[in-house]
Amino acid sequence: MNSSTNNTDWLAERFEEHRTRLRSVAYRMLGSLTEADDAVQETWLRLSGSQTDAIENLGGWLTTVVARVALNMLRTRRTRHEEPLGVRVPDPIVDRPGEPDPEHEALLADSVGLALLVVLETLSPAERLAFVLHDMFAVPFDDIAPIIDRSPTAVRQLASRARRRISGVSIDSDDLQTQREVADAFMTAAREGDFDALVAVLDSDVVLRADAGTTPPALSREVRGAREVAEQALMFRGLNLQMQPALVNGAAGAVGRLHGRPFSVAGFTVRDGRIAEIDILADPARISTIDLTSLDD
Repeated sequence: MNSSTNNTDWLAERFEEHRTRLRSVAYRMLGSLTEADDAVQETWLRLSGSQTDAIENLGGWLTTVVARVALNMLRTRRTRHEEPLGVRVPDPIVDRPGEPDPEHEALLADSVGLALLVVLETLSPAERLAFVLHDMFAVPFDDIAPIIDRSPTAVRQLASRARRRISGVSIDSDDLQTQREVADAFMTAAREGDFDALVAVLDSDVVLRADAGTTPPALSREVRGAREVAEQALMFRGLNLQMQPALVNGAAGAVGRLHGRPFSVAGFTVRDGRIAEIDILADPARISTIDLTSLDD
């Protein structure tokens, strides 16, 4: 085995040590597991083609590169208008209730629920990068500035703007058992067509976001208010979805199946014993890529 092969193997081992962090950065930047994996792969290609002797801090270098790659992907997505109008629900991470996958736990180390990721989707690419790198991964503003060709002061302002948007979303939620009980009560009331019971488990200012993709007839929408959300739940009762409890981004959720096939993934945000947010992905193209193997019997 020659020295070049030895060096490649050593570099690959070092890269693997950072893979989870890099995937976490890319997922928070893109809200897509497939695109996150693509960004990580592109980062490896750039590393393997670089003069690694000049890299003093490999972890920092890799974080910067994957962030730059993700930023370019995010900008390209927006330029091509590859997003549903009005609302986009990021890729959910689904596990069996009470049995989270260790890899998923590492990816969600900061309790990145769907509600937070949805707000990240509303930020500009530069705001999102500044917030994700600085507030979630403690990257200094001085290191972020060259990625977006801004001064450290400007990056600080971008992160501050993003933080104000994020502050409208309370990350704190009830314990998982309470979440599960409330989510189950909601699904039971929806199945039985009990409007009053639905309203009873919903916060008065509850928001429902549904991302059905861009293919007509697109049903993507955002609905606010307990009575309005309850009415939406009753509308979908006619589909006769089979709802399977699940852990969605570390919180109570459910997978809806139609004729045995995955139709939707819903994440619930429960605060003070009531549902404050419901985020639903029902885009057929994206649902087909979500890993639901943990729910198989």
